[in-house]
Amino acid sequence: MEPRQTQAGEAWVAGEEWAPDACRLPTAERPVREAEFDALFAEAVIAVEQVAAGRVRLRLKAEPQVAGRAAELAARETRCCSFFTFVLTACGGELALEVSAADQHAPVVAALAERARAVAGAGR
Repeated sequence: MEPRQTQAGEAWVAGEEWAPDACRLPTAERPVREAEFDALFAEAVIAVEQVAAGRVRLRLKAEPQVAGRAAELAARETRCCSFFTFVLTACGGELALEVSAADQHAPVVAALAERARAVAGAGR
């Protein structure tokens, strides 16, 4: 796939590496982190909803181990990509992870959503 540019000029490739250049995770560690997200997407994502530009809701299997895994991954991700905001909600027997970012990083959130849809759909 062709590289695209975010509004901030960061490069990312939809469907492949979606980490923007602003990510402070060492480049060598990015494939491992992306594989962790892919595993979460494949094993736990039930639905992906685009809530607004720069904001996506991942509906997850409502299981305690999924909640813990999503929370731990989100906490680590915000250490290297502080532009992301993750909100994990458990309510009424449902579990959701909302991912958002400021307007200049909205294309990165869109790429993450695209990846989640592709990976979650691949195993179903």
